[in-house]
Amino acid sequence: MPGTNLTRAEAATRAALLDVTSYSIDLDLTTAVDPTTTTFGSTTTLAFTCREPGASTWADLVDATVHEIRLNGVSLDPATYVDSRIPLPDLRADNVLVVRADCTYSHSGEGLHRFVDPVDDRVYLYSQFEVPDARRVFTTFEQPDLKGVFDFRVTAPDHWVVVSNAPTPEPEKQGDGTAVWTFPTTKRMSTYVTAVVAGEYHGVFDTYRGKFGEIPLGHYCRQSLVEHLDRDELVKITSQSFAFFEDKFDMAYPFEKYDQLYVPEYNMGAMENAGCVTLRDEYLPRSRQPRSFYEFRCSVITHEMAHMWFGDLVTMRWWDDLWLNESFAEWACYWAEAEATEFTDAWTGFANARKQTGYRADQLPSTHPIAADNHDLEAVEVNFDMITYAKGASVLKQLVAWVGLEPFVAGIRQYFTDHAYGNTEFADLLAALERASGRELASWAEEWLQTAGVNTLRPEFELDDDGAYTRLTVHQSAHPDQPTLRRHRLGIGLYDEVDGRLVRRDYLEVDVEGETTEIKQAVGQRQPDLLLLNDGDLAYAKIRLDERSLATAISGLSRLDDSLARALVWGATWDMTRDAEMAATDFVELVLRNIGSETDSWGISRIPMSAAQAVSSFSDPAGRPALRARWQQGLRELIDAAEPGSDSQLTFVRSYAGAARSDQAIADLEGLLDGSLVLEGLDVDTDLRWALLTGLCAAGRADEARIDAMLETDNTISGKENAAAARAALPSAEAKEAAWAAALDPSTPNETARSIVTRFQVSDQQELLAPYVERYLDAVGTVWERLGAHKAAVALQGLFPHPQASAELLARLDAWLETADANPGALRYVREGRAEVARALAAQAKDAHNA
Repeated sequence: MPGTNLTRAEAATRAALLDVTSYSIDLDLTTAVDPTTTTFGSTTTLAFTCREPGASTWADLVDATVHEIRLNGVSLDPATYVDSRIPLPDLRADNVLVVRADCTYSHSGEGLHRFVDPVDDRVYLYSQFEVPDARRVFTTFEQPDLKGVFDFRVTAPDHWVVVSNAPTPEPEKQGDGTAVWTFPTTKRMSTYVTAVVAGEYHGVFDTYRGKFGEIPLGHYCRQSLVEHLDRDELVKITSQSFAFFEDKFDMAYPFEKYDQLYVPEYNMGAMENAGCVTLRDEYLPRSRQPRSFYEFRCSVITHEMAHMWFGDLVTMRWWDDLWLNESFAEWACYWAEAEATEFTDAWTGFANARKQTGYRADQLPSTHPIAADNHDLEAVEVNFDMITYAKGASVLKQLVAWVGLEPFVAGIRQYFTDHAYGNTEFADLLAALERASGRELASWAEEWLQTAGVNTLRPEFELDDDGAYTRLTVHQSAHPDQPTLRRHRLGIGLYDEVDGRLVRRDYLEVDVEGETTEIKQAVGQRQPDLLLLNDGDLAYAKIRLDERSLATAISGLSRLDDSLARALVWGATWDMTRDAEMAATDFVELVLRNIGSETDSWGISRIPMSAAQAVSSFSDPAGRPALRARWQQGLRELIDAAEPGSDSQLTFVRSYAGAARSDQAIADLEGLLDGSLVLEGLDVDTDLRWALLTGLCAAGRADEARIDAMLETDNTISGKENAAAARAALPSAEAKEAAWAAALDPSTPNETARSIVTRFQVSDQQELLAPYVERYLDAVGTVWERLGAHKAAVALQGLFPHPQASAELLARLDAWLETADANPGALRYVREGRAEVARALAAQAKDAHNA
């Protein structure tokens, strides 16, 4: 519908015409307890001014039944509400719009999401409005630069909890089992960071006392998760983060209170609603999780808090600068995590996990400049990705190194002061940073923010007869489609084997520019056992290892004590594997030899996943059975060698469950489930039991009846999602058909659908899955409109037929794409999948050549 796809030009025209005075929003949520009712009452009173009396504009409202429209006391025909827009003719200088409508509860995690907990049938609602979904709950001018103040008035069952952006008032009981919550007026903010959360939530309350005074804190969750709400830890992280940001920004928290609400079936990690942050309730784990889980949860908490200043207090004018909003919060969350919390090695985790997602996204055909041209809302949906988050944060980290941390922080402080409660463009931030640092940054911005693609840096050298460098250069290259060569601040580490360890002998820090940069400081130095470009991880670039360094890494990466240096080697070797410069078999061997000694929590969690992909996608098909067996056996040996109760032990068991195919491996999974195999320190808890059962299902050693029996012992939403995933993994035509239908059914809850699609494509079920190549292509044309952007994106990524990678599949995709006519967002995922197939074929050829 064109009416939902607001363009940048339309938004600019409307912003030039209007200023918002206030919103008053009445929501009747009493219908949520009736399972047969799909709508709720929404009445919006919107006061605004117009610079050109007599002009016309429109207001936004999506998926609603409109009962009444009054503009300046004059009734307008509700039938004028067409295509998600309410026309507003003949405006006055001062205007009041009243719209009374019924809006629709969501099951997609967009708008006002309704959830019934299967454990106790309690009802929970929460809103999710970014990017353009406040208009699913109340009538809006849905663009970030038309800020206003908001008065929410919510009618709900009187035993509920209702939370919004402003402090929660005492409810006024109505005597009929309902109550009314009349919230005080909010600070000035954009529609997309407003929020309403309601239901039978459990809440606990604390107070942060800092340099600028007290901040009331609330933590909320479902009643069935109360025992998992680790209040003390959450309050500790929240308090540490507040202390850090208030000190660094030298500005008080800009809102009245800070609630964090852990909500079910949440699409995102979290959302920075002002003073009312919503987070996935999977962050309150019911089973044991590795340290990387808690490290990531900490980064999510600090990320959303950084947004309170950068995003909520000062907000982008239009979605062109969404990258800046998210990139800053992403960089700031790791900055805070490393300096203010127990996760002092956060930047190592960033290198091992988050940054890798940026590198991958930047090599897909959908790559785009960090500062994308978001000319309309459809473009925002397409460009809201790991370029926005991971690459953006990496480049901001490089900018901090470029201008210096102190000038950077000084510029940020002035930016907040100058633009509090207003809207800005990137030029405003750049000007503040230039004033604070004294450096010209426009050319840096053009080079890094307005071009796409990742550079590759590789060492080239000559040695004398004694093995010393007579020449060392860093060669920079770029993909022909994204040819920009950039300036990099680069660390170079020279590591030698000393007494069984890899020890850094020297560290050189240089500026790399252009195709070739001479490293004169290295001339005369003996060639090290490991030459590590980008030591310290200052640059955003792929790096290569020379032949000697690669051999050192494969044989003994674990002898390198510095976790960040190891992360860079892990990343370099994975890049080389993905780029068909290193054989998949060699990468798997590198992992098996060295992962058992890894200490970084993200390294432990993520690197085995890369190795599993190398086995299933990048290995020579002819040699794949042998490599599968080697990987499976190697994981069993790693389990035996792991410290009891360690994260390594848990991760290796989970990986083993996914790899198990031999009779012995299947017997091990069965033994862990029935208790006949006991591993010291390993708690076979609910989530691990599901992982083991799903492994048996994928191998064809469990059935629907067994899944049902497990579900009877875990009648929770997590249990239902795990059961759906296990069924999707079953190697039967009936199971695949049912999973496919559920994944593409709009009524399937969003997280259940996600669970299905992540398990549907099993790598050794190619014959069974072959018919779904054409079914996938048939679905592309309609899935975006039927499921909505988020659920469609999840489905198109997860259901893409990666296991069918072959020259024939590549040809079929190319032929289909030549004539395809589908939503640009949907086509994006086909093109990305096609690129991954081509990458897999090149890697398979490399592995076959090295066999």
